[in-house]
Amino acid sequence: MFNSINKIFSKYTGLLIRMDDICENMNWVLMDKCELLFDKYKIKPLLGVIPANKDPELLTYPKTEFFWDKVTNWKNKGWEITMHGCNHLYTQKSDKNDVFNYGGDSEFYGLEFSKQLSKIESGLFEFQKRQIKIRSFFAPNHVYDQNTLEALKKKNIKIVIDGYGLFPFYKDDLLFIPQLFYREVFLPFGIQSTQLHINYWDNKDFERFENFIVKHHNKIVDLDYIIDITDPNSIQNITNFIVEKTLKTARLFK
Repeated sequence: MFNSINKIFSKYTGLLIRMDDICENMNWVLMDKCELLFDKYKIKPLLGVIPANKDPELLTYPKTEFFWDKVTNWKNKGWEITMHGCNHLYTQKSDKNDVFNYGGDSEFYGLEFSKQLSKIESGLFEFQKRQIKIRSFFAPNHVYDQNTLEALKKKNIKIVIDGYGLFPFYKDDLLFIPQLFYREVFLPFGIQSTQLHINYWDNKDFERFENFIVKHHNKIVDLDYIIDITDPNSIQNITNFIVEKTLKTARLFK
C-alpha cells in the first residue's frame, strides 16, 4: 500500500523549468551557463521565446546575430520552444479584470479579437519561417483576456503556461500549467512551472539555481511528461478549481 502511495506521489510531483524573455537581446553569458547545466543533467526546459522583440528594456542587452540558429538547436535537443507574446510591448492595462486577476500592463488585454489574432499570427510566422512548431504560449506579465485564449485556440495553440493550482488542469479546452512562484521553488507534491528571468540575474543567482538543479534534477519534468499524465476529467481539476478561486480572490484584495 505504501509503495502504491509513494508511486502516486512520485508521478504527480515535479517541476517544469520555464525561462522567460528569450530573445536576440539578453544575458547570453548566463544563458550559455544554463545550457551547459541543462545538458549535464539532461533537462529539457521550456523557453519563452519573444518572436519579434521590441521591448526597449530588453533591447539594451547584448545581441547575438545567431539567435534563430540557437533556437533551432534547442528545438533539436528536445527543448520546448514556447511563444512568449509577440513584441513584448505593453500598450494595454488591466485593473485585475484579466483571466487570472493579476492586473497591470499587458501586450494583449483589452484588444479586440481580430487584433489579438493578428498579433499571434504575426508571432507564429516568425517561428514558421524556421520550421518551428508552436503548441504552447504565455503572455508577458501574465495579463491577457478571453479574446487571447480564443485567438490561441483559433491557431491551434492549446497549452498555456500560466495560472494557479497545484497541478496542470484543463479549462475552456486548454491545458494550463500553473506558475506560482517568481523563482525556482520545489513543492513536495504537485506539478507547476518556474518563472525565471535570467536577464536580471548575477553570478550569485546562477549559483543558487545551479545548487537547486543539483539537488532536484531528478524531479525536473518536461512538457511531454505533463501532457501524458494530465487527465481532463481527473480530481486534479477539482483541486485546482479550489486553489484557483482562493488565489484569484486573494489577488483582488492586494
